[in-house]
Amino acid sequence: MKPTAKFISFEGIDGAGKSTHISYVAERLQSALSVHQVQVVCSREPGGTPLGETLREVLLQQKMHLETEALLMFAVRREHIAQVIEPALSRGDWVISDRFTDASFAYQGGGRHLSLEKLDALEQWVHPHLQPDLTFLFDVPLEVARARLDATRQLDKFEQEKADFFFDTRNEYLRRAAQFPARFRIIDSTQSIEAIRRELDGLIDTLVATSMVSDE
Repeated sequence: MKPTAKFISFEGIDGAGKSTHISYVAERLQSALSVHQVQVVCSREPGGTPLGETLREVLLQQKMHLETEALLMFAVRREHIAQVIEPALSRGDWVISDRFTDASFAYQGGGRHLSLEKLDALEQWVHPHLQPDLTFLFDVPLEVARARLDATRQLDKFEQEKADFFFDTRNEYLRRAAQFPARFRIIDSTQSIEAIRRELDGLIDTLVATSMVSDE
């Protein structure tokens, strides 16, 4: 038996706590998959490639027209898919991405109110046949997310947005989760780190077990 390649994304509003658990999941998966000579590739959006990391700084810091922002996000994503995600999956490796297209729907669609039809069109153009196999959505009340952000670091342009922006962003995430229940797993991020990791452990074990196919 060998595992088939899987693509996992982590999503959530800023301050939801997803970044705390990405390295844990990556290490847990690598431990389970190394016996099969399968690697776990960790990446992020915007970013993931040299071009993407350059544009990440522009996207997170500079003000721009809403449609320019959305187009740049998908341009970075196209490069990320071509240079990182698709090659890894073709090798049989697993990919973990800190954000993917659900983030564009949540931030540009929900928070900034860009037409969802335009985002649908971009999604179909950039990756019509690729979606994560599993999406962890870390969900948390806005006041908790804001308190976490205020206690951590200098905020980028998205993190500096007002409460109504994050209210709409969170709602769009939840709408996406309801639209695609087969791949979304909503994680209550108000739980302790230990409780969240126990929940993640169960989901990871199930994903690995169901990925196994005969190598004959």
